[in-house]
Amino acid sequence: PADVLAALAALAAEAVAAVAGQGLAVAGAAVALPGLLDREHGVVRHAPNLGWTDVPVALPAGAAPLPAEYDNEANLAALGELWFGGGARLGDFVHVSGEIGIGAGIVVDGRVFRGAHGFAGELGHLVADPSGPPCSCGGRGCLEQVAGQEAMLRAAGIPQARTVTGPDGSVNALLDRLNAGDAAALAAVDRAGRALGGALASVVNLIDPDAIVLGGVFSPLAEWIRPPLRDVLAAGPGSLRRGVPPVEVSGLAEGAAVLGAAGLVIERVIADPALLL
Repeated sequence: PADVLAALAALAAEAVAAVAGQGLAVAGAAVALPGLLDREHGVVRHAPNLGWTDVPVALPAGAAPLPAEYDNEANLAALGELWFGGGARLGDFVHVSGEIGIGAGIVVDGRVFRGAHGFAGELGHLVADPSGPPCSCGGRGCLEQVAGQEAMLRAAGIPQARTVTGPDGSVNALLDRLNAGDAAALAAVDRAGRALGGALASVVNLIDPDAIVLGGVFSPLAEWIRPPLRDVLAAGPGSLRRGVPPVEVSGLAEGAAVLGAAGLVIERVIADPALLL
C-alpha cells in the first residue's frame, strides 16, 4: 500500500503543478478506490484484489490543494455514466464495471445507492459456481473468478503482464484473438457473458432497474459478451417482470470512474461556488 499511495501522491502533485502552470484554480481532489471503503475516514476496509485490509488512504499533506474525497471506483463509474455518459436518459440503472474484479454502481433517482454501510454493489462476489475456484475474498466460485478480466484472459490462454495499473496490453491481445475468431477466446468470453447474465438476472429481480450498462473492460468486449449475457438474462431463472431491461454499452469505458471523481468536485463547486475563491 505504501508504494501505491506514494505513486498516487506523486501523480496528484504532478497534476496540481501542471494546473498551476496554466494559471488555473484547483477546486478539489477525489480518489477512486476498489473494495469496501469507509468514506468518512478514508480507509479501505477490504480490497481483496489488492490484498488490503484496513488501509488508510489519505493523501499526504501537500499532494492536493484541498482534502480529498474518497469513493468506490464502481460508484464513481456509475456517476460518470450519469453525468457525462448516457445515464441521464436511462432512469434507474446498474453500471457494471469490469477490470481485475467486477463492481456495480447502482443509480436510483439520480443518486448512487450505497447500502447501510456504503458497501453495496459488490457484484463480483455473488456466487456464480458454489464448487468453483477459491476467490481472494475468501469465498468460492465468485462471479469475478469466471467473468473477471483475469479469468477471461486465463481461460483464453493469454499471458498476463501485471503492472501497477493492471495487465499490460492483455485485453488488446484478447480483442485481437476475438476478431480473428480464436475458439478459446470466444469460449472464454461466452462463458463470462453467461455467468454475468446469470448474476444480473438476480439483480434485476432484486432491484428492478430500468437499464443495465456495461462499462470498464466489458465495454470493448461488448460485441462478444453482450449476446450470451442477454440470452441468459432473457431466460433468467425465475424472472418476475415482463421483459428484461435493455443492456447498454458505456461510451466512457475505463474513463468513467475518473470522470465520476471529477464530477464529485464539480457538484461541490456548483453547490458552493465560493470554493473557487
